[in-house]
Amino acid sequence: MAKKREDRQKVKKTGGDTECNLDGDYISPIQSFRDINVENIKSVVVKSRYAQSLLILTILGFFLRFYNLGFNSLWLDEASTNTFAVMSIPDIWKATAGGEFNPPLFYWIEHVMLMFGNNEVVLRFVPALLGVLTIPLIYFAGKEFMDRNVGIIAAAAFTFSPFLIFYSQEARAYSMMLFFVAFALVFYFKALKTNELKNWALFGILSALAFWSHFYSFVIIASLILYALFLQIGNLQKNIQNLKMIAVSIVLFVVLCFPLILLTIQLFATRTSSAPTFGIQGLGIISETFRQLSGFSDLPMFLFLILFIIGIIQAFLIDKNKGIFLVTLTILTFVISFIFSYKMPMVPRYLIFFNTVFFLGIAVSYKMFYSLINNRGVVYGFIAVLVLLSVTTPFFMSYYSGYSKEDWRGFSGQIQQMTKPGDLVVVVPGYISQPLNYYYANASDQTFEFGANTAKDLEAINAGKGNNTAFFIVTGDISSANPSGDAIEWLNKYTKPIGQNTGIYLFVSA
Repeated sequence: MAKKREDRQKVKKTGGDTECNLDGDYISPIQSFRDINVENIKSVVVKSRYAQSLLILTILGFFLRFYNLGFNSLWLDEASTNTFAVMSIPDIWKATAGGEFNPPLFYWIEHVMLMFGNNEVVLRFVPALLGVLTIPLIYFAGKEFMDRNVGIIAAAAFTFSPFLIFYSQEARAYSMMLFFVAFALVFYFKALKTNELKNWALFGILSALAFWSHFYSFVIIASLILYALFLQIGNLQKNIQNLKMIAVSIVLFVVLCFPLILLTIQLFATRTSSAPTFGIQGLGIISETFRQLSGFSDLPMFLFLILFIIGIIQAFLIDKNKGIFLVTLTILTFVISFIFSYKMPMVPRYLIFFNTVFFLGIAVSYKMFYSLINNRGVVYGFIAVLVLLSVTTPFFMSYYSGYSKEDWRGFSGQIQQMTKPGDLVVVVPGYISQPLNYYYANASDQTFEFGANTAKDLEAINAGKGNNTAFFIVTGDISSANPSGDAIEWLNKYTKPIGQNTGIYLFVSA
């Protein structure tokens, strides 16, 4: 009896999910891949509340990410994806080596996707699908980090996160990076527990795929490696075998990413050679990242931050190392981003991987409420509160009913109605021709298209228009392309505004 009582106390002390088991006495027959068969899957789906909840969340996540997927037209960055995706596989790599500040993996996948057509849905299909698949991955990551309750709560937060829904519906690599980071975390937490070679190897491989998806994933990958090394620093001689296993993941990562690492060093030097002309600097990148991750809203941000802090405290009470993990990943992410914000453009979407740490920390905070109420309904109530905080944000409530990106599709139609053969269409700055030309063809419209970045460019183009009319299409990007502001000054002096559409401004020669 004493031994059984001691075992129960050990279970309670470790914070295992037996403290609050939604499945009651049911034990899943699937404990490894060898147990996967139709009968066992049916048993789990019918009897496990965790499996049922995760299935429902994944279905809801699918609807939220695929609904109206093609409603918004492509904006600048998505049109840039198309620009690279239509290239050949070797040319995509050459473009990256030539100065494109994004790894080629996403463009390669989009190149294959173009076999199914070239439209908004096709270009956004992979990010949306990976956004859905990340929901069960964060459940398993949370389960390995703490328990199944943390996993299912984090999965619910991922499902309804306005930030994650938005970037799952964008033809960029952010959703892919998050998918591979979450996948890598599952095996990372397993590796910390078991120190098995296969888990460390899979962590290294998946981390490499995350890096091939987006350069900035290196921040969390490096942070995870540093934390793993920290755990072994107490007794290096005793833990030499553990260090060897960690080294396997590092070697695999380096080998798989070697050509990209060399290129990254070169691109980083170029990127940081001059002050950034857009993005958020200093402490602003920290506050704005938390605000956007919390649904682009201030009130949910404060509530989520409170829960995150409570979760960190609970993690320390349960297992000091888990608390250190949350604190370490948070500090390293934002200290590095703070420093980089003065060297290169920095925006919250680059830090999309931090959702894993943020929502796992928030999910852990349920344990405080459970200790007060001691009813497993706390888990469901906690999920309901997190969902409510997300779906009642102004962004979420208007997201599916209006444009959240620049409407280049509608704008191109307006231009076609306004222009006459021989007119000039001038895009300011020049690179916004990418989203415009996805919908607008000046050849069929019988106009002449030019790009301009400075007042000197505008003056030269305007001087050659003759008796034709010049239309100037301008977006906020001009402030980063032309920091001196002389282009805006020229437009204000020599043109007149005739309208705007979702942040796209139209001027006509005076």
